[in-house]
Amino acid sequence: MVNSPLLRSSGLVTLTSDFGVQDTYVGVMKGAISQVNLRLTLIDLTHHIPPQNILAARFALMTAVPYFPAGTVHLAVVDPGVGSQRRAIAIAAGTADQEPWAFLVGPDNGILSGVLQIYPALAAVELDNPAFWRCSEPSATFHGRDIFAPVAAHLASGIPLQDLGTAIAPDCLVRANLPEPRWDGNLVVGTVQAIDHFGNLVTNILGRSVAGKGWRCQVGDRRIASGYTYSDVALGELVAIVGSHGWVEIAVNGGNAQEQLHLDWGGTVELFVEG
Repeated sequence: MVNSPLLRSSGLVTLTSDFGVQDTYVGVMKGAISQVNLRLTLIDLTHHIPPQNILAARFALMTAVPYFPAGTVHLAVVDPGVGSQRRAIAIAAGTADQEPWAFLVGPDNGILSGVLQIYPALAAVELDNPAFWRCSEPSATFHGRDIFAPVAAHLASGIPLQDLGTAIAPDCLVRANLPEPRWDGNLVVGTVQAIDHFGNLVTNILGRSVAGKGWRCQVGDRRIASGYTYSDVALGELVAIVGSHGWVEIAVNGGNAQEQLHLDWGGTVELFVEG
């Protein structure tokens, strides 16, 4: 499957990290990519993932990958275990005969597992071939520069996945520690899987599970009516909607739901379906 002629890179690399833009880390990773191939196209998804927040990075990748051409290489570096025994990996995810599919490059810490919920892993390798690193003795604290960036560049330049390291079973890849929604009659208990720039709380409850039904959310003793869009309630009021990502989210019209409800990643949200 990995040798299929359909599994070709588009020459496009996206970058996601928690590095911010104040320091030179992002620019240096781009420099390492350019040392391999100056002609690659680089797109920054975001470098404002909260520090060490694997769940936030997981969500960013999961919701971005479908909007890129088949064969895009997605490089993601949120790596609190850098330099430890955690594996560095690359994955071909999707189906070889259907778009979109993607290459994923990053640490094996759950950051890539959201994408794999949508597109199954065709193949995976541990990045243990130093021929494709920036140097044979990488920094213990900057694998983004010394391993992940050059590997992503080689993939985007047409190097076969299997050349980059030792094959590993896709079913042994680390999954993010995020519980699945739990249904009990008309009640579903979900989890906050993302918090965006506006403070909207995106749950892991799929919007299609409430399509055409009456429903509301509850957080602690706060009842939150459902709506279609943010402006269905007055300024400053909470509303539960199905957001653009396709999941149920809680927002405040003109305000910040995280600040009002004091919820964080992994927080519990209850959803009640009428009837």
